[in-house]
Amino acid sequence: MTRDIQIKRAYLPASRDDGTRVLIDRIWPRGLSREVAAFDGWAKDLAPSVELRRWFKHDPDRFIEFSRRYRHELQAKREGLIDLLAFGETKRLTLIYGARDEVHNHAVVLAAYLKNFT
Repeated sequence: MTRDIQIKRAYLPASRDDGTRVLIDRIWPRGLSREVAAFDGWAKDLAPSVELRRWFKHDPDRFIEFSRRYRHELQAKREGLIDLLAFGETKRLTLIYGARDEVHNHAVVLAAYLKNFT
């Protein structure tokens, strides 16, 4: 089964093509109102641990190791992953994140993990 999962920055406008929009950050994006955000859910428990996030510091040089450690954390969150995938059973699932770096962030790792999740 091919899952229709995409990622999108929280500060970009919502679009009909987004399908179901789920915030996957542990903290609410700074300066963003709930009305503008238009999230359908918030899976903060699937975000990287505080310790891992602090270690990573969004340093591209640490991204490979961050990805490995984050995937390891996700292995213990099977129930939450199943719940998240349930949001996208009938339409596209858009994982919303707040990081500035669109390439080196946890949403990239989580989306890839979900596409291969069984």
